Amino acid sequence: MESLASLEIILIFVSFLFLVGCLLTPIADSLGAPFLLLFLFFGMIMGEDGIGGVSFDDFGLAYNIGSIALALILFSGGLDTTRNTFRKAGAPSIVLAVLGVVATAVIVGVLIHFLFGLPLALSLLLGAVVGSTDAAATFLLLRQRDVQLKDGLGETLMVEAGINAPVAIFLTITMVEIVDKNLSMDAATFVTFLPELGRQLGFGLVTGIVGGFIAAFLINRVKMPVSLFAPFSMASALLIFSFTAMSGGSGFLAVFVAGAILRDRMTHQTERVSQFHDGLSWISQIVLFLMLGLLVAPKELLEHIPLGLGVAGVLIFIARPLATTLSLTPFRIGWRQQAFVGWVGLRGAVPIFLAIIPVISPGPVTRSFFDVVFVVVIASLFLQGWTISLAARLLGLTADPEEGPELPLSKGED
Repeated sequence: MESLASLEIILIFVSFLFLVGCLLTPIADSLGAPFLLLFLFFGMIMGEDGIGGVSFDDFGLAYNIGSIALALILFSGGLDTTRNTFRKAGAPSIVLAVLGVVATAVIVGVLIHFLFGLPLALSLLLGAVVGSTDAAATFLLLRQRDVQLKDGLGETLMVEAGINAPVAIFLTITMVEIVDKNLSMDAATFVTFLPELGRQLGFGLVTGIVGGFIAAFLINRVKMPVSLFAPFSMASALLIFSFTAMSGGSGFLAVFVAGAILRDRMTHQTERVSQFHDGLSWISQIVLFLMLGLLVAPKELLEHIPLGLGVAGVLIFIARPLATTLSLTPFRIGWRQQAFVGWVGLRGAVPIFLAIIPVISPGPVTRSFFDVVFVVVIASLFLQGWTISLAARLLGLTADPEEGPELPLSKGED
Protein backbone atom coordinates (compact mmCIF):
# COMPACT_ATOMS: atom_id res chain seq x y z
CA MET A 1 0.00 0.00 0.00
CA GLU A 2 2.88 2.37 0.75
CA SER A 3 4.34 1.87 -2.72
CA LEU A 4 0.91 2.53 -4.25
CA ALA A 5 0.60 5.72 -2.24
CA SER A 6 4.07 6.81 -3.38
CA LEU A 7 3.13 6.17 -6.98
CA GLU A 8 -0.03 8.25 -6.60
CA ILE A 9 1.94 11.10 -5.05
CA ILE A 10 4.44 11.01 -7.91
CA LEU A 11 1.67 11.01 -10.49
CA ILE A 12 -0.09 13.91 -8.77
CA PHE A 13 3.15 15.91 -8.63
CA VAL A 14 4.19 15.20 -12.22
CA SER A 15 0.68 15.86 -13.56
CA PHE A 16 0.50 19.10 -11.60
CA LEU A 17 3.83 20.30 -12.98
CA PHE A 18 2.84 19.44 -16.52
CA LEU A 19 -0.61 21.08 -16.30
CA VAL A 20 0.83 24.25 -14.83
CA GLY A 21 3.51 24.23 -17.51
CA CYS A 22 0.85 24.06 -20.23
CA LEU A 23 -1.16 26.84 -18.59
CA LEU A 24 1.92 29.06 -18.54
CA THR A 25 2.03 29.29 -22.34
CA PRO A 26 -0.70 31.99 -22.63
CA ILE A 27 1.13 34.02 -19.97
CA ALA A 28 4.32 33.76 -21.98
CA ASP A 29 2.47 34.91 -25.10
CA SER A 30 1.05 37.94 -23.33
CA LEU A 31 4.47 38.86 -21.93
CA GLY A 32 6.24 38.22 -25.21
CA ALA A 33 8.62 35.95 -23.32
CA PRO A 34 10.19 32.68 -24.46
CA PHE A 35 7.83 30.33 -22.64
CA LEU A 36 10.55 27.69 -22.23
CA LEU A 37 12.10 30.09 -19.73
CA LEU A 38 8.92 29.91 -17.66
CA PHE A 39 9.17 26.12 -17.56
CA LEU A 40 12.75 26.37 -16.31
CA PHE A 41 11.87 28.94 -13.67
CA PHE A 42 8.81 26.99 -12.59
CA GLY A 43 10.98 23.91 -12.13
CA MET A 44 13.41 25.98 -10.05
CA ILE A 45 10.58 27.37 -7.93
CA MET A 46 9.34 23.85 -7.22
CA GLY A 47 12.86 22.70 -6.35
CA GLU A 48 14.61 22.38 -3.02
CA ASP A 49 15.36 26.11 -2.73
CA GLY A 50 11.86 27.14 -3.83
CA ILE A 51 8.34 26.93 -2.49
CA GLY A 52 7.94 23.34 -3.64
CA GLY A 53 10.86 22.09 -1.59
CA VAL A 54 11.35 19.11 -3.94
CA SER A 55 14.86 17.66 -3.65
CA PHE A 56 15.86 16.19 -7.00
CA ASP A 57 19.55 15.72 -7.73
CA ASP A 58 19.60 12.37 -9.51
CA PHE A 59 21.62 13.34 -12.59
CA GLY A 60 21.68 9.74 -13.82
CA LEU A 61 17.88 9.52 -13.88
CA ALA A 62 17.69 12.95 -15.46
CA TYR A 63 20.05 11.80 -18.22
CA ASN A 64 17.93 8.73 -18.96
CA ILE A 65 14.69 10.72 -19.07
CA GLY A 66 16.37 13.41 -21.12
CA SER A 67 17.63 10.86 -23.66
CA ILE A 68 14.12 9.58 -24.31
CA ALA A 69 12.67 13.09 -24.51
CA LEU A 70 15.39 14.28 -26.88
CA ALA A 71 14.95 11.20 -29.08
CA LEU A 72 11.22 11.93 -29.42
CA ILE A 73 11.91 15.60 -30.16
CA LEU A 74 14.40 14.72 -32.92
CA PHE A 75 12.02 12.12 -34.39
CA SER A 76 9.33 14.79 -34.57
CA GLY A 77 11.84 17.08 -36.26
CA GLY A 78 12.53 14.36 -38.80
CA LEU A 79 8.81 14.01 -39.51
CA ASP A 80 8.70 17.74 -40.23
CA THR A 81 11.60 17.45 -42.68
CA THR A 82 10.46 16.67 -46.20
CA ARG A 83 12.50 15.62 -49.22
CA ASN A 84 12.07 19.15 -50.54
CA THR A 85 13.60 20.47 -47.33
CA PHE A 86 16.73 18.37 -47.82
CA ARG A 87 16.88 19.41 -51.47
CA LYS A 88 16.80 23.10 -50.57
CA ALA A 89 19.08 23.15 -47.57
CA GLY A 90 20.77 19.77 -47.22
CA ALA A 91 24.36 20.68 -48.11
CA PRO A 92 24.69 23.99 -46.17
CA SER A 93 22.83 22.51 -43.21
CA ILE A 94 25.13 19.49 -42.98
CA VAL A 95 28.24 21.68 -43.19
CA LEU A 96 26.78 24.03 -40.58
CA ALA A 97 25.87 21.09 -38.34
CA VAL A 98 29.33 19.49 -38.49
CA LEU A 99 31.85 22.25 -39.18
CA GLY A 100 29.73 24.80 -37.33
CA VAL A 101 29.57 22.78 -34.12
CA VAL A 102 33.28 21.98 -34.19
CA ALA A 103 34.21 25.59 -34.93
CA THR A 104 31.90 26.88 -32.21
CA ALA A 105 33.34 24.45 -29.66
CA VAL A 106 36.94 25.36 -30.52
CA ILE A 107 36.37 29.12 -30.54
CA VAL A 108 34.47 29.07 -27.24
CA GLY A 109 37.03 26.73 -25.65
CA VAL A 110 40.11 28.69 -26.69
CA LEU A 111 38.67 32.10 -25.76
CA ILE A 112 37.34 30.93 -22.39
CA HIS A 113 40.74 29.34 -21.68
CA PHE A 114 42.54 32.66 -22.22
CA LEU A 115 39.86 34.96 -20.78
CA PHE A 116 39.03 33.02 -17.61
CA GLY A 117 42.12 30.87 -17.12
CA LEU A 118 40.29 27.54 -17.15
CA PRO A 119 42.27 24.45 -18.23
CA LEU A 120 42.14 24.09 -22.01
CA ALA A 121 40.57 20.61 -21.90
CA LEU A 122 37.80 21.80 -19.57
CA SER A 123 37.23 24.91 -21.70
CA LEU A 124 36.91 22.81 -24.85
CA LEU A 125 34.50 20.50 -23.01
CA LEU A 126 32.42 23.55 -22.18
CA GLY A 127 32.54 24.61 -25.84
CA ALA A 128 31.43 21.15 -26.98
CA VAL A 129 28.46 21.15 -24.61
CA VAL A 130 27.16 24.54 -25.76
CA GLY A 131 28.05 23.96 -29.41
CA SER A 132 24.72 22.67 -30.69
CA THR A 133 21.56 24.62 -31.38
CA ASP A 134 18.11 23.57 -30.26
CA ALA A 135 15.66 23.11 -33.12
CA ALA A 136 12.63 22.59 -30.92
CA ALA A 137 13.31 25.74 -28.92
CA THR A 138 13.88 27.80 -32.06
CA PHE A 139 10.76 26.65 -33.89
CA LEU A 140 8.54 26.80 -30.83
CA LEU A 141 9.57 30.44 -30.42
CA LEU A 142 8.98 31.16 -34.11
CA ARG A 143 5.50 29.62 -33.84
CA GLN A 144 4.86 31.51 -30.62
CA ARG A 145 5.65 34.82 -32.39
CA ASP A 146 3.93 33.70 -35.62
CA VAL A 147 7.09 34.40 -37.64
CA GLN A 148 7.29 32.93 -41.14
CA LEU A 149 10.78 32.91 -42.61
CA LYS A 150 11.52 33.37 -46.26
CA ASP A 151 12.54 30.44 -48.40
CA GLY A 152 15.50 28.45 -47.15
CA LEU A 153 16.12 29.74 -43.64
CA GLY A 154 13.57 27.54 -41.88
CA GLU A 155 14.80 24.46 -43.71
CA THR A 156 18.44 25.22 -42.89
CA LEU A 157 17.75 25.71 -39.19
CA MET A 158 15.63 22.56 -39.03
CA VAL A 159 18.09 20.21 -40.75
CA GLU A 160 21.08 21.73 -38.96
CA ALA A 161 19.58 21.22 -35.52
CA GLY A 162 18.53 17.67 -36.35
CA ILE A 163 22.08 16.73 -37.29
CA ASN A 164 24.23 18.85 -34.98
CA ALA A 165 22.99 17.25 -31.75
CA PRO A 166 24.72 13.91 -32.53
CA VAL A 167 27.92 15.80 -33.44
CA ALA A 168 27.81 17.77 -30.18
CA ILE A 169 27.15 14.58 -28.21
CA PHE A 170 30.19 12.90 -29.76
CA LEU A 171 32.40 15.95 -29.07
CA THR A 172 31.14 16.08 -25.50
CA ILE A 173 31.81 12.39 -24.86
CA THR A 174 35.27 12.74 -26.45
CA MET A 175 36.20 15.71 -24.30
CA VAL A 176 34.79 14.00 -21.18
CA GLU A 177 37.12 11.06 -21.80
CA ILE A 178 40.08 13.40 -22.35
CA VAL A 179 39.32 15.30 -19.15
CA ASP A 180 38.63 12.19 -17.08
CA LYS A 181 41.78 10.38 -18.23
CA ASN A 182 43.89 13.56 -18.36
CA LEU A 183 44.95 12.80 -21.94
CA SER A 184 47.32 15.11 -23.79
CA MET A 185 45.75 17.84 -25.90
CA ASP A 186 47.40 17.16 -29.26
CA ALA A 187 46.39 16.12 -32.76
CA ALA A 188 47.31 12.47 -32.17
CA THR A 189 44.82 12.21 -29.30
CA PHE A 190 41.95 13.59 -31.36
CA VAL A 191 42.81 11.41 -34.36
CA THR A 192 42.31 8.30 -32.20
CA PHE A 193 38.65 9.30 -31.77
CA LEU A 194 37.90 9.69 -35.49
CA PRO A 195 37.07 6.00 -36.09
CA GLU A 196 34.52 6.21 -33.26
CA LEU A 197 32.99 9.29 -34.87
CA GLY A 198 32.71 7.49 -38.19
CA ARG A 199 31.18 4.45 -36.53
CA GLN A 200 28.60 6.44 -34.59
CA LEU A 201 27.50 8.66 -37.47
CA GLY A 202 27.72 5.90 -40.09
CA PHE A 203 25.83 3.32 -38.09
CA GLY A 204 23.30 5.89 -36.96
CA LEU A 205 22.67 6.90 -40.58
CA VAL A 206 22.31 3.30 -41.76
CA THR A 207 19.98 2.18 -38.96
CA GLY A 208 17.93 5.35 -39.36
CA ILE A 209 17.43 4.74 -43.07
CA VAL A 210 16.71 1.02 -42.68
CA GLY A 211 14.47 1.55 -39.65
CA GLY A 212 12.55 4.33 -41.40
CA PHE A 213 11.92 2.18 -44.47
CA ILE A 214 10.78 -0.78 -42.35
CA ALA A 215 8.46 1.37 -40.25
CA ALA A 216 6.98 2.95 -43.38
CA PHE A 217 6.54 -0.44 -45.04
CA LEU A 218 4.69 -1.82 -42.03
CA ILE A 219 2.45 1.24 -41.68
CA ASN A 220 1.62 1.15 -45.39
CA ARG A 221 0.95 -2.60 -45.57
CA VAL A 222 -0.41 -3.75 -42.20
CA LYS A 223 -4.11 -3.11 -41.61
CA MET A 224 -4.38 -1.85 -38.07
CA PRO A 225 -6.87 0.47 -36.36
CA VAL A 226 -6.37 4.07 -37.43
CA SER A 227 -5.71 5.16 -33.84
CA LEU A 228 -2.68 2.84 -33.64
CA PHE A 229 -0.63 4.38 -36.45
CA ALA A 230 0.78 7.21 -34.33
CA PRO A 231 1.64 5.03 -31.29
CA PHE A 232 3.21 2.50 -33.68
CA SER A 233 5.46 5.20 -35.10
CA MET A 234 6.46 6.29 -31.58
CA ALA A 235 7.34 2.72 -30.59
CA SER A 236 9.32 2.36 -33.82
CA ALA A 237 11.27 5.53 -33.03
CA LEU A 238 12.16 4.36 -29.52
CA LEU A 239 13.14 0.92 -30.83
CA ILE A 240 15.40 2.44 -33.51
CA PHE A 241 16.95 4.80 -30.96
CA SER A 242 17.59 2.10 -28.36
CA PHE A 243 18.91 -0.49 -30.81
CA THR A 244 21.27 2.01 -32.44
CA ALA A 245 22.57 3.32 -29.12
CA MET A 246 23.13 -0.20 -27.75
CA SER A 247 25.00 -1.11 -30.94
CA GLY A 248 27.38 1.81 -30.59
CA GLY A 249 25.81 4.16 -33.12
CA SER A 250 24.24 7.57 -32.74
CA GLY A 251 20.65 6.89 -31.73
CA PHE A 252 19.79 10.57 -32.00
CA LEU A 253 20.91 10.77 -35.63
CA ALA A 254 19.08 7.50 -36.34
CA VAL A 255 15.70 8.71 -35.08
CA PHE A 256 15.96 12.01 -36.97
CA VAL A 257 16.76 10.20 -40.22
CA ALA A 258 14.07 7.58 -39.56
CA GLY A 259 11.49 10.32 -39.04
CA ALA A 260 12.41 11.96 -42.34
CA ILE A 261 12.29 8.60 -44.19
CA LEU A 262 8.94 7.74 -42.61
CA ARG A 263 7.48 11.12 -43.62
CA ASP A 264 8.64 10.61 -47.19
CA ARG A 265 7.52 6.98 -47.57
CA MET A 266 4.16 6.93 -45.77
CA THR A 267 1.20 6.73 -48.13
CA HIS A 268 -1.55 7.51 -45.62
CA GLN A 269 -2.16 8.83 -42.08
CA THR A 270 0.80 11.20 -42.46
CA GLU A 271 -1.02 14.17 -40.96
CA ARG A 272 -2.32 12.14 -38.03
CA VAL A 273 1.15 10.81 -37.20
CA SER A 274 2.76 14.23 -37.62
CA GLN A 275 0.24 15.95 -35.32
CA PHE A 276 0.65 13.26 -32.69
CA HIS A 277 4.42 13.69 -32.62
CA ASP A 278 4.14 17.46 -32.68
CA GLY A 279 2.18 17.26 -29.44
CA LEU A 280 4.60 14.68 -28.08
CA SER A 281 7.48 17.04 -28.87
CA TRP A 282 5.78 19.74 -26.81
CA ILE A 283 5.34 17.33 -23.93
CA SER A 284 8.98 16.27 -24.15
CA GLN A 285 10.16 19.88 -24.13
CA ILE A 286 8.02 20.71 -21.11
CA VAL A 287 9.18 17.64 -19.21
CA LEU A 288 12.82 18.37 -20.06
CA PHE A 289 12.75 21.99 -18.96
CA LEU A 290 10.77 21.32 -15.79
CA MET A 291 13.13 18.47 -14.83
CA LEU A 292 16.25 20.48 -15.61
CA GLY A 293 14.86 23.35 -13.56
CA LEU A 294 14.39 20.98 -10.62
CA LEU A 295 18.05 19.95 -10.89
CA VAL A 296 19.25 23.51 -10.30
CA ALA A 297 19.92 24.88 -6.83
CA PRO A 298 19.49 28.68 -7.20
CA LYS A 299 21.72 29.43 -4.19
CA GLU A 300 24.61 27.59 -5.80
CA LEU A 301 23.81 29.04 -9.22
CA LEU A 302 24.55 32.62 -8.19
CA GLU A 303 28.31 32.17 -7.85
CA HIS A 304 28.56 30.81 -11.41
CA ILE A 305 26.71 33.68 -13.09
CA PRO A 306 29.87 35.68 -14.07
CA LEU A 307 31.48 32.72 -15.84
CA GLY A 308 28.18 31.68 -17.39
CA LEU A 309 27.54 35.15 -18.79
CA GLY A 310 31.11 35.30 -20.08
CA VAL A 311 30.66 32.02 -21.93
CA ALA A 312 27.29 33.19 -23.26
CA GLY A 313 28.82 36.42 -24.53
CA VAL A 314 31.63 34.61 -26.34
CA LEU A 315 29.18 32.08 -27.76
CA ILE A 316 26.49 34.51 -28.94
CA PHE A 317 28.59 37.41 -30.22
CA ILE A 318 31.78 35.71 -31.45
CA ALA A 319 31.74 31.92 -31.79
CA ARG A 320 28.35 31.28 -33.40
CA PRO A 321 28.60 34.15 -35.94
CA LEU A 322 32.14 33.15 -36.94
CA ALA A 323 31.18 29.48 -37.23
CA THR A 324 28.18 30.43 -39.36
CA THR A 325 30.31 32.56 -41.68
CA LEU A 326 32.89 29.79 -42.09
CA SER A 327 30.18 27.24 -42.85
CA LEU A 328 27.84 29.18 -45.14
CA THR A 329 30.12 31.52 -47.11
CA PRO A 330 31.24 28.77 -49.56
CA PHE A 331 27.57 28.37 -50.56
CA ARG A 332 27.30 32.06 -51.53
CA ILE A 333 24.64 32.67 -48.94
CA GLY A 334 23.82 36.32 -48.37
CA TRP A 335 25.04 38.26 -45.36
CA ARG A 336 21.53 38.87 -44.03
CA GLN A 337 20.75 35.16 -43.97
CA GLN A 338 24.13 34.46 -42.38
CA ALA A 339 23.52 37.14 -39.77
CA PHE A 340 20.12 35.68 -38.89
CA VAL A 341 21.34 32.07 -38.73
CA GLY A 342 24.25 33.23 -36.57
CA TRP A 343 21.96 35.13 -34.22
CA VAL A 344 19.31 32.45 -33.77
CA GLY A 345 21.72 29.71 -32.77
CA LEU A 346 19.42 29.30 -29.80
CA ARG A 347 20.56 27.14 -26.89
CA GLY A 348 17.87 25.15 -25.11
CA ALA A 349 17.50 21.79 -23.44
CA VAL A 350 20.24 20.06 -25.47
CA PRO A 351 23.25 21.85 -23.89
CA ILE A 352 21.80 21.43 -20.38
CA PHE A 353 21.21 17.76 -21.15
CA LEU A 354 24.79 17.38 -22.43
CA ALA A 355 26.11 19.09 -19.29
CA ILE A 356 24.83 16.10 -17.31
CA ILE A 357 27.30 13.75 -19.05
CA PRO A 358 30.52 15.08 -17.44
CA VAL A 359 28.75 15.41 -14.09
CA ILE A 360 27.77 11.71 -13.98
CA SER A 361 31.14 10.57 -15.32
CA PRO A 362 33.77 9.40 -12.80
CA GLY A 363 36.08 12.31 -13.60
CA PRO A 364 36.80 15.59 -11.80
CA VAL A 365 33.89 17.64 -13.24
CA THR A 366 31.38 18.68 -10.56
CA ARG A 367 27.80 19.97 -10.75
CA SER A 368 29.17 23.53 -10.93
CA PHE A 369 29.82 22.76 -14.60
CA PHE A 370 26.10 22.08 -15.01
CA ASP A 371 25.29 25.38 -13.31
CA VAL A 372 27.53 27.33 -15.71
CA VAL A 373 25.85 25.76 -18.75
CA PHE A 374 22.46 26.48 -17.21
CA VAL A 375 23.35 30.19 -17.01
CA VAL A 376 24.46 30.12 -20.66
CA VAL A 377 21.11 28.67 -21.75
CA ILE A 378 19.16 31.19 -19.67
CA ALA A 379 21.14 34.04 -21.25
CA SER A 380 20.57 32.63 -24.75
CA LEU A 381 16.83 32.24 -24.21
CA PHE A 382 16.57 35.73 -22.75
CA LEU A 383 18.64 37.59 -25.34
CA GLN A 384 18.16 35.57 -28.52
CA GLY A 385 14.74 34.17 -27.70
CA TRP A 386 13.26 37.59 -26.98
CA THR A 387 14.70 39.12 -30.17
CA ILE A 388 14.26 36.30 -32.70
CA SER A 389 11.26 37.86 -34.47
CA LEU A 390 12.80 41.35 -34.25
CA ALA A 391 15.98 40.10 -35.92
CA ALA A 392 13.99 38.49 -38.74
CA ARG A 393 12.06 41.71 -39.37
CA LEU A 394 15.11 44.00 -39.21
CA LEU A 395 16.95 41.79 -41.68
CA GLY A 396 13.94 41.64 -44.00
CA LEU A 397 13.62 37.86 -43.78
CA THR A 398 9.96 37.46 -42.83
CA ALA A 399 7.45 36.33 -45.45
CA ASP A 400 3.75 37.07 -45.64
CA PRO A 401 1.69 34.02 -46.61
CA GLU A 402 0.30 35.79 -49.66
CA GLU A 403 3.70 37.02 -50.81
CA GLY A 404 5.48 33.69 -50.84
CA PRO A 405 9.26 33.31 -50.63
CA GLU A 406 11.29 36.17 -52.06
CA LEU A 407 14.80 35.65 -50.78
CA PRO A 408 16.20 32.20 -51.57
CA LEU A 409 18.91 31.05 -49.22
CA SER A 410 21.34 30.21 -52.01
CA LYS A 411 21.55 33.70 -53.54
CA GLY A 412 24.04 36.28 -52.45
CA GLU A 413 23.18 39.82 -51.48
CA ASP A 414 23.60 42.76 -53.81
